[in-house]
Amino acid sequence: MHEKCGVVGISLNDRVVARPLYYSLYALQHRGQESAGIVTHDGFQQHEHVEMGLVGDAFGPDDLTSLQGSQGIGHVRYPTAGSVNECCAQPFAVSFKSGSLGLAHNGNLVNTDTVREQLAAQGHAFTSSGDTEVIAHDLARNLLEEGLVSAVRSTMDRIHGSYSLTIMHDDKVLGVRDPQGNRPLVLGELDDGYIIASESAAIDTLGGDLVRDVKPGELVILDSDGTGFDSYQLIDAPRTAHCFFEYVYFARPDSVIDGKLVYEMRRELGRKLWEESGVETDVVMPVPDSGRSFASGYAEAAAETGADTEFAEGLMKNRYVGRTFIMPTQDEREQAVRLKLNPIRSTIEDRSVTLIDDSIVRGTTSSQLIELLRDAGAREVHVRIGSPPIIAPCYMGIDMKTRDELIAADRSVEEIREEIGADSLDYISIEAITEALERAETDLCLGCVTGKYPYDVEGEERDRDVSRPDLEPTGTTAD
Repeated sequence: MHEKCGVVGISLNDRVVARPLYYSLYALQHRGQESAGIVTHDGFQQHEHVEMGLVGDAFGPDDLTSLQGSQGIGHVRYPTAGSVNECCAQPFAVSFKSGSLGLAHNGNLVNTDTVREQLAAQGHAFTSSGDTEVIAHDLARNLLEEGLVSAVRSTMDRIHGSYSLTIMHDDKVLGVRDPQGNRPLVLGELDDGYIIASESAAIDTLGGDLVRDVKPGELVILDSDGTGFDSYQLIDAPRTAHCFFEYVYFARPDSVIDGKLVYEMRRELGRKLWEESGVETDVVMPVPDSGRSFASGYAEAAAETGADTEFAEGLMKNRYVGRTFIMPTQDEREQAVRLKLNPIRSTIEDRSVTLIDDSIVRGTTSSQLIELLRDAGAREVHVRIGSPPIIAPCYMGIDMKTRDELIAADRSVEEIREEIGADSLDYISIEAITEALERAETDLCLGCVTGKYPYDVEGEERDRDVSRPDLEPTGTTAD
């Protein structure tokens, strides 16, 4: 799976914002490695630099120097809607009659085509295929007729799907989270300003303090002098739809999302995994790095029951090899696994092994890892997975594969076990996920593991067993 995207917005008190934005994007690099961009405002005009590639490649010293101003937003991207090219890189910036606008988006709309067609009929011309430009056009149109808060509310009424946004309207920085809170967004305080970001790791990088999560349906506007912020609860939803996969895989372990430290949540999921399907083996080892927190919790829970098992690293990661999913052919993906991970024979040889990972998508990597462990002398290889089987695509901002490419879409757990070559295979249950996260199933987005979605997606089933009446405005009208 590809990560989603990362967004950030910062307002400082009389200090150039470009480098803090740049460092924040580094902290969010794991969320997107296709492109990176920054838009700033110096009180008079907007400045922008957007480039394909990693953060370190997208910006040079001259680029940062040109980004003047104390307010700005930034974005790192993996494409989930729109093509893979520079025209869809973000933030999306535009100037119009009511001023300048920059917008960075993490998520995915489910009614993009409808809104695009409506705006095009009203005379809007589009330069990209992404849904971010659709949001920007709709917001710009509303700003011509309404005040800032009302304009944002009108756009939220029109767009449907998942979104966390950082917006720059002239020299004001805004943060918006969709009414069901599918994508994470947090607010932090810096020594001389405030920050809104996808994850608290970006706040930590700047030496700031996490204030709180941006609430689902909330608009936060940072003061232009960096001294405070205003909050408007524009829409109240009866249920949330937090993406459970943020806790399982996407977020950095050191981030706090919706009040929970991701590292501890993954350890708790590992403990639940042992409780549900623990098997006593000589060694428990993670797939680096995604399985490490799960394996730690799993091994700790095993030890508490008196199981004679050891937690150890059995696979060494080569950090200079690209991720396997960017390899264009199956043969190259299989070769990339061996380039990326090498077994530690002293941990594995003539021993029974439990291999822990966060998920299985295609099954290719799991098959290769099991083959590596057997070649290194493992007697048995048991696999435990920290998420339920992924049976359906994600439409909410994760570039997940089609059903044809998902190994669990049409196979039983036993069939998957046979295909990947494991001695045993078990996944964590949805019930264990909800217990570990201390959230009701009705407050989580579990579409990829249930095939039922919290948003209306054409051709897919909605989780109709969950009561989700129309979202209600709070009555906020202040501008």
